[in-house]
Amino acid sequence: MSGGVDSSVAAALLKERGFDVLGVFLHFWSETIEGKIRDNICCSLESQEDARRVCQKLRIPFYTLNMEAPFKEKIVDEFFLEYQNCRTPNPCVRCNQFIKFGEMWKKLRPMNVDCIATGHYALVKAQNPKLKAQMKFKTKNLKSILRGSSTALAVASHLRMTIPSFKLLKGKDKNKDQSYFLHQSTQEQLAHILFPVGDLTKAEVRSLAKKFGLPTASKIESQEICFIPGADTSEFLKRHLRLKKGAIKEIETGRVLGEHDGLALYTIGQRKGIRLAGGPWYVVSFNKTDNVLLVSREEAKISSSRFIVGNVNWISGVEPKFPLKTKCRVRSQASEVDCVVNKNKSTGYRVDLVKPERAITPGQYCVFYGDDECLGGGVIKLDQRDKQVK
Repeated sequence: MSGGVDSSVAAALLKERGFDVLGVFLHFWSETIEGKIRDNICCSLESQEDARRVCQKLRIPFYTLNMEAPFKEKIVDEFFLEYQNCRTPNPCVRCNQFIKFGEMWKKLRPMNVDCIATGHYALVKAQNPKLKAQMKFKTKNLKSILRGSSTALAVASHLRMTIPSFKLLKGKDKNKDQSYFLHQSTQEQLAHILFPVGDLTKAEVRSLAKKFGLPTASKIESQEICFIPGADTSEFLKRHLRLKKGAIKEIETGRVLGEHDGLALYTIGQRKGIRLAGGPWYVVSFNKTDNVLLVSREEAKISSSRFIVGNVNWISGVEPKFPLKTKCRVRSQASEVDCVVNKNKSTGYRVDLVKPERAITPGQYCVFYGDDECLGGGVIKLDQRDKQVK
């Protein structure tokens, strides 16, 4: 329970359907400046009180869990390391993977908790013919409390059955779909995850929040990285990283154009904040060895059609057959594009896009899709500009 409307409605729906529900609020790491702690959006006092009030309204127990240490280690420290190495990370993916469905599950399992439910806009579908046959006889008393595509999973949770295969699907509201951020999920994790709002639109969630009389019904949601106050990533990095100024060079000629404030403050495709005359200028690459930022006025220089993906998680638990013709997203807000995936024994998986995509960025995730199913994905490592990255 984050204190937001989505997790609030998720709890209300489960309570309405007859589940024994308890609300859990997570305390993450918060930045300290000059002895003062700056609120992490996700675990501010305001958010905690909103979550508590929702639980009081629903008459369910309310717990808080201290996740500061694992969050700092797994999310924040990794965030710094990636930027220090000229990569652009997505901390929300790691938070789902290691904290919400990792560390939290370890702490809750001894409390006889069967499932973790969140307000993510995604769906889990169980694949088991035997389960389908048993459901005809076992769901009579559960029909009133279960509905939608989560039925098979929910019934399995109630019956404590073992299901060998789960699919992660996009949420009904394609504008809010969060399957991208969940692509590192494993079969073991999906076996105990529920997404109660996955088959709803955001408008429907807001409407249900009002129907249930939840205090978060009209609460404005934040799209910021939770541990960066004010969404100013550059200033946040300046406070925590050792940055060294260096030359900005035109990639075509090697001509020095100006001075950068530290390579970690820039990302592939960036146009604003470079502070060069005669632009627009685009960040094309980095020469880390010589501490040089490489730029170009040609926007085509930041487009790529081939790159390498490492640390790939296939949600099915089984590697597909190659070459794999599918679709992918190269960042969370990008459109899906057709691609062909081949296995590269030495570096991971090679992805060839049918048409070039703008700003393929090392550190971001490439996530693969087959229609509405999220197949998995991994971290973008290299692209056709890797010769300039040292």
